[in-house]
Amino acid sequence: MNHAHFQVPGAHNEPVLDYRAGSPERKEIESKITELRGKELDIPLVIGGKEVRTGKTADCVEPHNHGHRLGQYHKGGANEVQQAIEASQKAWHDWSRTPLETRAAVFLKAADLLAGPYRSTINAATMLGQSKTVFQAEIDAACELADFWRFNVAFAEQLYQDQPMSAATMWNRVEYRPLEGFVFSITPFNFTSIAGNLPTAPAIMGCTNLWKPASSTVYSNYVIMQILQEAGLPDGVVNFVPGSGREVGDPVMSSPLLSGLHFTGSTEVFRGLWNTIGQNIAEYKNYPRVVGETGGKDFIFAHESADPDALVTAIVRGGFEYQGQKCSAVSRVFVPNSLWNTIKDNLVEQVRGLSMGDPTDFTNFMAAVIDKGAFDKISGYVEEAKSSADAEILAGGECDGSKGYFIQPTLIQAKKPQFRTMCEEIFGPVVTVYVYDDQKMDEALERCDSDSIYALTGAVFARDRAAVDKVADRLRHAAGNFYINDKPTGAVVGQQPFGGSRASGTNDKAGSMLNLMRWCTPRTIKENFVPPKDYRYPHMDG
Repeated sequence: MNHAHFQVPGAHNEPVLDYRAGSPERKEIESKITELRGKELDIPLVIGGKEVRTGKTADCVEPHNHGHRLGQYHKGGANEVQQAIEASQKAWHDWSRTPLETRAAVFLKAADLLAGPYRSTINAATMLGQSKTVFQAEIDAACELADFWRFNVAFAEQLYQDQPMSAATMWNRVEYRPLEGFVFSITPFNFTSIAGNLPTAPAIMGCTNLWKPASSTVYSNYVIMQILQEAGLPDGVVNFVPGSGREVGDPVMSSPLLSGLHFTGSTEVFRGLWNTIGQNIAEYKNYPRVVGETGGKDFIFAHESADPDALVTAIVRGGFEYQGQKCSAVSRVFVPNSLWNTIKDNLVEQVRGLSMGDPTDFTNFMAAVIDKGAFDKISGYVEEAKSSADAEILAGGECDGSKGYFIQPTLIQAKKPQFRTMCEEIFGPVVTVYVYDDQKMDEALERCDSDSIYALTGAVFARDRAAVDKVADRLRHAAGNFYINDKPTGAVVGQQPFGGSRASGTNDKAGSMLNLMRWCTPRTIKENFVPPKDYRYPHMDG
């Protein structure tokens, strides 16, 4: 037992390296890319700290060169899920009682391992397996995940310090107990950092976890699992169970021990999971906590006073970095006619000039979309825009999946605000602009607020302060993360807690204390130092 009140080291954002030609980090990651491309991994499940190989395998490939196999991973099913549940419960007894300073040490060490000796490995794996440029991999896989681990530990300490007042002769306190059972974390393909955060945020609070990574990103996610093991995470606290959604998800969702769902992915899948929980609610030992970040149809709303160059840069970076596959990526833009005449040619020229190809060619701005399913879906939207009288392709529009899943950065001008690509989530390098009459700004604001079911991120561009305030107020429920004169991507842990509402999720704000609160169940404790010894009250004396 420790006889001290320990203070968690102050959290800080991991500095972003720039990978300039000739820099040490550039040389290191180029060497790591060559190393990873020169071998094939055989990736197991990790259950109770042990490697499990089922013989049912699927390939890990490069999206920009899908003929190149990086390795294979073993897929779990009902038997492996049951093993993982049992391992999580064996670990829960001790882990749920482990003091914060011990849990904190594991994740602070993991952050330093990630930012140090594993940095080139996690970044190279993300570049190859998810087709991210080196900068996009760096800000995601290395920096943001290190930030999650450091800041979540600090937020946990802050939460524990929130205690009630105590009256005379008593001591009131609150214990933040971990959830009983296990948390099921389903992670997405687009951010390695989210894949690492979803199972570990509950673990920092003392919960145990079953982690189902996205099938297309098992390659980089396995590196995270290796880091956690090296950092000293006890066996069974996080169990790594790749596999198909139904073969893993169905037996997990039917377990009475399910205590929480931590999810990032599509709105449709999240709704289905929530519906299953509702149908099974009488079978669970507790009411499962449901936390999800889902789709987005993220916007930029420009006022006539907007800085033209800043607006164009925000559209290009916000819309086409990582092929538009960020939950927060710009997908629709409202521009007044007077400003459109100023920015159109420059915007079109910049989009046409974006370099696309293999992300290991460091001169490329963007690479391939994640897989064939995404390629087919996105190219379908592009083809529809090409053939519609209500839209015009201003740049891009070509799709080639022969070697890699490449879709040109595509800029569409919609002739009506309710054109399909202005309303539906595409999740690819497609940005649609609607030009509104300067005198009908209120109508455009109504369309921006009402024509999409999502409410994740959005931005206003204006130099007129009154216009900024008007747009921010009118669109206050249209985005959980709102930006003024900045692109609506790139939320930083500890600076802009991330999440949206409506069909974009439960808005439990990853990267904040709000998220950690969901993974504990408080117990109020009252201790009376001088308890009464007579049942009678003063008014009874007559």
